[in-house]
Amino acid sequence: MRSSYIFTSESVSEGHPDKVADQISDTIVDLFLSKDAEARIACETMTTTNLVVLAGEIRCKGVYENGEWAPGALEEIEAAVRDRVKQIGYEQSGFHWETFTFENNLHGQSAEIAMGVDEGSNKDEGAGDQGIMFGYATDETPGLMPATLYYSHKILETMAADRHSGKAPFLEPDAKSQVTLQYENGVPVRATALVVSTQHKAGYCLQGDNADPTKYDLLKDYVTGVLTSVLPDGFVTDATKVYINPTGAFEIGGPDGDAGLTGRKIIVDTYGGAAPHGGGAFSGKDPTKVDRSAAYVARYLAKNVVAAGLAKRCTIQLSYAIGIAEPLSVYVDTHGTGTVDEAKLEQVLPQLVRLTPKGIRQHLKLNAPIYVKSAAYGHFGREAENGLFTWEATDLVDQLKAAVAA
Repeated sequence: MRSSYIFTSESVSEGHPDKVADQISDTIVDLFLSKDAEARIACETMTTTNLVVLAGEIRCKGVYENGEWAPGALEEIEAAVRDRVKQIGYEQSGFHWETFTFENNLHGQSAEIAMGVDEGSNKDEGAGDQGIMFGYATDETPGLMPATLYYSHKILETMAADRHSGKAPFLEPDAKSQVTLQYENGVPVRATALVVSTQHKAGYCLQGDNADPTKYDLLKDYVTGVLTSVLPDGFVTDATKVYINPTGAFEIGGPDGDAGLTGRKIIVDTYGGAAPHGGGAFSGKDPTKVDRSAAYVARYLAKNVVAAGLAKRCTIQLSYAIGIAEPLSVYVDTHGTGTVDEAKLEQVLPQLVRLTPKGIRQHLKLNAPIYVKSAAYGHFGREAENGLFTWEATDLVDQLKAAVAA
């Protein structure tokens, strides 16, 4: 393990075109689960200039059954999508919640997939697909997340809150951040580079027909203040390289500036590159899909290992086969920081949580409309409260300590 190094992670805001797509997809997941806790959803979204397109496979009592839409269902779906875009804040000529063209191409779930996934009299509920899923935790931040990603998220969350409240009226929804930190003895100690690119109202830039240096200085001073308030004291120094809208202007953004697709920000959604990723996206998928639920439980288990003081860092891998309930493998790596043998943890963890799709859903209470909030600013490192982010709880700590001591 290297003890001194420089590492970088990035985040994107709720108004980034890919994140708009993720939030729309999870709006559909929440809508369907609010009507049928056993709904099956695989909803993909594409956004571009004044256009939103849905596609995928679904099954939901009271919404879509036996190949037919329930009365009013199509209208309710469109209204939910438009409301989500409105909440994000898009009221621009190139992308406006009220006027974009909407296409709904959702259709019934494949009978062959349903046959493999559904629980039967002689079989447990099977995994919705094959694949590998990873969970990770590290003690370098209070939320047990990599510091580079943690602060990247916090920068954009702060800016979005100020935009919504009116404190920063010159901001528009699309934004990206990037945080580079120097680690010494495995601990982050200072920022070597910080990058923020934020969409803005006309004039708050140094280049283009609307350029106004005075307005740009207001935006720059505001973003600089956010950086120093979010990062720990002493992290931003005179040697820190700070880049704010380095292209010179960022007025055209969101789906009007670049097309967005569900599932293109999987590293932003997880650990910022500090841990492996199995490749599957989360948003738009109901919790029978192990791409989502198994990644959540892997994070839950890794976080509890670190919270219990059994390791400073922990990576967990799970693997599944479509139609098969039990995981094919459970792998634990504590990166040389553990106080318990990894093989012991591999034996103990499946005893504390049944790692079948149904077992995961029941333990983490995933059959609920809880997902749209996870679709921006990361699925991990959030507060577990009011039934949200249940996979961030550390309620296994005492059981885990007892189990490894036995």
